[in-house]
Amino acid sequence: MPGRFVVNVIGGGHAGTEAAWAAARLGVRTALITPDLAAIGRMSCNPAIGGVGKGQMVREIDALGGVMGLAADRGGIQFRVLNRSKGPAVQAPRAQCDRILYAAAVRELLGSAPNLEILDGSVETIDVETNRDGSSSEVRGVLLRDGRRIGCRRVILTTGTFLRALMHTGERKTPGGRIGEGSATGLSATLVGLGFELGRLKTGTPPRVSRESVDTSVLEEQPGDAEPLPFSFMNDRIAQRQICCWITHTNERVHDLIRSNLHRAPMYSGQVVSRGPRYCPSIEDKVVRFADKPRHQIFLEPEGYDSDWVYCNGISTSLPEDVQTELVRCIRGLERARIVQMGYAVEYDYVPPHQTQATLETKRVGGFFLAGQINGTSGYEEAAGQGLVAGVNAARQVLGAEPFVMRRDQSYIAVMIDDLVTKGLVEPYRMFTSRAEYRLLLRADNADARLTPVGREIGLVDDARWARYGFKAEAVRAFRSWLERHGRRGGPPIEATAGVAEGPPARLDCGAWAAALPPTLRDGNRAVLAAAADAALVEAKYRGYIVRQERQIERMRELETRRIPPAFDFTRMRELRAEARERFVEVGPRSIGQAQRISGINPADIAVLMLYLEGKRRGYSDL
Repeated sequence: MPGRFVVNVIGGGHAGTEAAWAAARLGVRTALITPDLAAIGRMSCNPAIGGVGKGQMVREIDALGGVMGLAADRGGIQFRVLNRSKGPAVQAPRAQCDRILYAAAVRELLGSAPNLEILDGSVETIDVETNRDGSSSEVRGVLLRDGRRIGCRRVILTTGTFLRALMHTGERKTPGGRIGEGSATGLSATLVGLGFELGRLKTGTPPRVSRESVDTSVLEEQPGDAEPLPFSFMNDRIAQRQICCWITHTNERVHDLIRSNLHRAPMYSGQVVSRGPRYCPSIEDKVVRFADKPRHQIFLEPEGYDSDWVYCNGISTSLPEDVQTELVRCIRGLERARIVQMGYAVEYDYVPPHQTQATLETKRVGGFFLAGQINGTSGYEEAAGQGLVAGVNAARQVLGAEPFVMRRDQSYIAVMIDDLVTKGLVEPYRMFTSRAEYRLLLRADNADARLTPVGREIGLVDDARWARYGFKAEAVRAFRSWLERHGRRGGPPIEATAGVAEGPPARLDCGAWAAALPPTLRDGNRAVLAAAADAALVEAKYRGYIVRQERQIERMRELETRRIPPAFDFTRMRELRAEARERFVEVGPRSIGQAQRISGINPADIAVLMLYLEGKRRGYSDL
């Protein structure tokens, strides 16, 4: 018997909290199991949410009915929209957060979820039942280190950087995935025993310094936006006090110090052999790879209103403590800085994601889902997006509903998951706008229009969110209609502004545009009306590009609807190159469109596949 729970979520990080929240709100009894209740929602690295590509995903999570945007709005202490001077496709919200307030907000939200119970315990083994002939396996529960067994029908594993984790600071190595927390060794052994291939990745974090020891008088201030933009579509404004961050730089003294100590850096001494994130390199990597640059930017970011800790964003390092101390004190404004936590690197196990389906259920064990850094991603936002998808699919499986799989033209979350299961990775995956071929349609401002109806359909969007979305959607239609009739503020026709690729849209004066609104909307929520007006203007200004992308999507959708049968035997296609056969077998594409995106596949391989699907080869005439 599965016991009192239907879904067990292992891990209380960003993936685990979204997974547990989603599964519970869909009506199934859910257990969130974590070895440290105080660590739920903890921001283990930078206390910030969002950024380019990432901020869009947070708004998508919120539009679907998730947790992260709501928590970031409660815990944010500095909000900025990045790339305001550029087009809307790359504008992205970001918030520096109070680490304590953010985690408290996550715990409070989870506490309000029906059907969710949080359990204190360390999972050691996944309980799996294999049928007599060994052809299939299904999860049946989890076993805790203290001997308890918690039965269930679905398991979601979200272990972050804790699988056989090892921290490095110079020559010193310590088991653990985070300072003060241990390493999950039993789960790695369990996964290998179940037949999963494991890989090894690396991430890192910079030193933190005492705020009172920083000379901010010589630093460049970095203020937040005068009017902070909330992440959640449910919030009109950010009420809490906003704080300032500061900017400084490395210099030649710092670079010389690093070069002279590379032999003591774990990444260069041979102590660490795993791949780290190329687009978030350590300061050692920056100095080596960009030897011509005289300096690198550092953002000094307070970790909370009452915290004395300042996060030194830009100098992630695993150099020895004595080198880190000297390095920090060579930086302007930090000459007398006191380091309160040294930087370090973490090596950890992950499950290469070709072993996982687009639902995030594993191919090898039924009912077993993986989400977050265990799939090879980096970042809170990437983890949270996967957690939501895994939680929804685990619940929907039990409820007998269709799988929840979004298209690449619907969301950044879908782009990420498709990239993971189709293309694989050799380094931690980080989301960028450049990864999305339809990024003009996947904007932060329209995430609700894209996904709130989807969230309503799957059951995550409640009545309050749905009513608010309906009001905004009606206002967008009214503004759009007015624009089509009158053009922009009496200026040139809208057609003349279409295709202009630079500059942000001007915030529309809703008061002056009252004539665009029906009487039912004129006295409505002003913040929502302003957002609706901006959305209508963006659509009008970029109409040419949007129409072009929509046509591309229609052409690609034809390929996505050309399905490949689940039992299709790729090994029988003798005309295929050996590499193509191996990649097809490894990924198991579900459509021609997905097959095209597999790394190493060329047009000739697709042509052979299509011939077989059309029954042109003996043995496949029934397909």
